[in-house]
Order: sequence, then structure tokens, then C-alpha cells
Amino acid sequence: MGRDVPAIIVSQYDRRRYRDKVRRCLDVFARMLKDARFKEAPQQVGLEAEFYLVDGAGDACERGAEVLDAIGAGDWAPELGKFNLEVNLAPRPLADEALGGLERDLADSVAYADGRARGAGARLAMIGILPTLRERDTTEEAMSPNPRYYLLNEQMCAARGEEMRIAIEGPERLLTHVDSIMPEAACTSVQLHLQVTPEAFGNYWNAAQAVAGIQVAVGANSPYLYGKELWRESRIPLFQQATDTRPEELQIQGVRPRVWFGERWITSVFDLFEENLNYFPSLLPLLDSGDPVAELESGATPELAELTLHNGTVYRWNRPVYAVKDGEPHLRVENRVLPAGPTVTDIIANAAFYYGLVNMLAEAERPIWTQMSFAAARDNLMEAARRGIEASVYWPGLGEVPVAELTLRRLLPLAREGLQRWQVDRSQADRMLTVIEERCLTGRTGATWQTETVHRLQGRNGLDRDTALREMTQRYLALMWTGDPVHTWPVG
Repeated sequence: MGRDVPAIIVSQYDRRRYRDKVRRCLDVFARMLKDARFKEAPQQVGLEAEFYLVDGAGDACERGAEVLDAIGAGDWAPELGKFNLEVNLAPRPLADEALGGLERDLADSVAYADGRARGAGARLAMIGILPTLRERDTTEEAMSPNPRYYLLNEQMCAARGEEMRIAIEGPERLLTHVDSIMPEAACTSVQLHLQVTPEAFGNYWNAAQAVAGIQVAVGANSPYLYGKELWRESRIPLFQQATDTRPEELQIQGVRPRVWFGERWITSVFDLFEENLNYFPSLLPLLDSGDPVAELESGATPELAELTLHNGTVYRWNRPVYAVKDGEPHLRVENRVLPAGPTVTDIIANAAFYYGLVNMLAEAERPIWTQMSFAAARDNLMEAARRGIEASVYWPGLGEVPVAELTLRRLLPLAREGLQRWQVDRSQADRMLTVIEERCLTGRTGATWQTETVHRLQGRNGLDRDTALREMTQRYLALMWTGDPVHTWPVG
């Protein structure tokens, strides 16, 4: 949903016209799939990463606009909060030295942006939820000054009709009510894009759903929110609850949430776009002037603006993406479950593990989704978000198994073979997958490092929680800039 929108007042008439236009776009999309309008192309990957801006004390710093002006690069963009930024890396074929290229480009972009941010009195931080963040930092006053954010906030709050309830229970308990979607800005993530053909899309989406819990378990990096120790990946429940447009009555009735894992395996990308239209009212009913039917019949490639805008307001953990590049349409699976950080190396290691694993599962003769229920995949995600690397998950042929053991014995060899099939440079693949292996052997993720450090600061050093969180955050930032993966970080 990255496109800007004008400041408008939405009427009932707007909503009806918009729904009709989304339906027309969906019909055109179906024709494009049937008529094979998508050309074969090399499999490409891309990456988006979100960041916090922090000040010298490690607190959230609301200088996003100034920092963006200083960066002056088109691959950087604002996010919901004034203390957030996002970078988009250029897509590339998944082959040869793709992993090294992603690592180098991300490291260079982050270093450049951080250097420019310093001139505005800020620094970049790669972390799922900033441990020093306070509830007063996520009020509507901290929202980026963009009409699309204000409109989205207005529409989501109006649909809810009451305050959003944030209730998360882990080692400690958080219960609060908020009057805007701004707590969503507390969540910074990494999105991994994988371009696939229409014929293969269902397999790759199903595979991504099947491994979502594993990804979260080995990549967890968000154990604290508003000073409370909650889930190992607290982004998952926070994002779900901060954008939940359903009052309690609709939740009880089973109305689908906008942050959604889904409810079934699919056979076609069309299934997902059709669900969007059938299940979710529009939030940004903005009409494009183009006629997708006329464009298709003239031989042009339609942008399907309303279809893609609506898709951007349904927050699937694995989202379908339709886009047009140089007049050619393509499809991508956008994987959205991972937090930012802790380091550039950790981010690319997570990407390598995901890309290699989904390739093997999607292309397997006996697909994983024929061996496990969709509910099991969903439950794996929730269990992994709660317990992180210490989670036990269900896996076909093994039953309930510790996620670290599953990853070491079964999934890392698959990921390595998957990267080999894509002809990714072996040394780069081995280096990145070794990072995942060492996390499993040591039990050290960003989440466990954060909690162990805070517990030690509170226990041995006698610090109160707020002071321990601040000290831990400063240590985290210093170690983040070394580039050494988190499993090597000292606790003490």
C-alpha cells in the first residue's frame, strides 16, 4: 500500500463505485491468468527493511522527514511513524552472488542513511520493537504527515467504532486501549519478495505459510513492548491487534481480521485476491481513471490500481503482489513475518534460509501442505511468536518437535539444497546458513539476547527495568553496528 493518496472525505457512493471497480479488476486479472499474459522470467528476489530512528539516549526520534530530506535517495521512504523509515533494495535474479549482493547493498544503504541521519541528530536502529519505546511515543501526534496515513487511521478507527484493545500475555502482561493505529508503528519488519510464475504461485505461497512459524522462531527479535517482557516476537500479536477493525461482537461472529494468516491452502493466486474482495470492506476507496478492460483489450498491461490498493490494506503474513514493470506484469510472494535486525548479516541469513527452504518445499513431489493441516501451520506461527527458539512445532513425520532440532536436522539441509538448485554461490550460501545453524546450537536470537541481558542487568547490577532496558538498548546498538551476527554477541 505504498502509494500516496489525496486528503479526501469518503462517501457511501465512493465505496460502492470502488467495490465495483475492484470486481472489474479481478475479472481482468482472471482473464490475464487464463490467457497466459505473464511471461516467463528469471526468478527474482527483493528485500524491504524498516528501521527506527533513535536519539543519543536510545529513545524514538521523530525526525523522519528531516532524515529523508538529508538522505535524498529514492529507495528510502517514510513509514507510519515519524520515527520510522524504510529502504527498498533493487530486485535481482536469485543466482550466483545474489546473497552477497543483497548483503552489500543493504549494508551500504544503511551506512549511508545513518551517516545522513546523524546530521539531523538521529541514528538508525534495526530491531523489531524498540525496547525503550513508551506508550506515549505511539500516539496520533507521532504519525507521519502523509494523507494516506491519516485516511487509513480514520477509516480503521471508524470501522472499529471503539478503542483498539492491546492485550498480550507472556512472562508479563500488557493490557491497554488506544484510539489510533499508531501502535502499529512500533513494529518494524523485513519483507522478502520472491517473483514466481502464476502456475507456481500457489505452491510457493503454501510453502511460505508452512515455514512462517519456523522463520519467526529462529529470527525472533521483539520481546519487549512498553517496558513489558511479552512474546519473543511481540510484533505478531501487536500488529494483529493494533489494526483490528472488528469490535468484539464481530470477532465472536468469526469475521476475518485484516491482519490475517488465512484459513486454507490455495491452488491459485486468484484465490487470495478473490478473498480480499469477498471478505474485506474497502479502507481507501480511491478510484483510478483507467479502465482495465479497455486497457487489456487494447493490448496494454493494466495496472489494476484498485485491486492492488485494496490488497495493500489486507495484511496477510504472506501477501500476494501483482505489479507491472516495463509494461510486463509479474507476481510475487511477499513474506512479512520477520522482524528487522539484529544486523545486516542476520537479515540476509534469514533471507537465505527462507529462499532455499521454500524452493525445496514448493517443488517437492509430495508437497508439505498435503501432509499437514492449515491450522497446524497457523498454530506453529503463534507458538513460535510466543516462545521463539524454545518453541516446539508440528512437522509432518515428526509430530511435535523442538524448532531448533527440526531446523538443524531437517530444514537447514533442505535450505542448502534449495539454494544449490538456484545456483546460488555455495560459499555465500554456506556462510549465511551457518548463522542460522549457530543460532539453533547456541539458542541465541535477538530476542534471547535482549531478555538475557536485561535479566542480568536487573539481577547482578540491581538496575530497575527502565534503566536496564535503556542500557541493553545502548549495548544492542553498539553491537548492531559491528555487523557480527547476534549469536556471537556477549551477555554481561
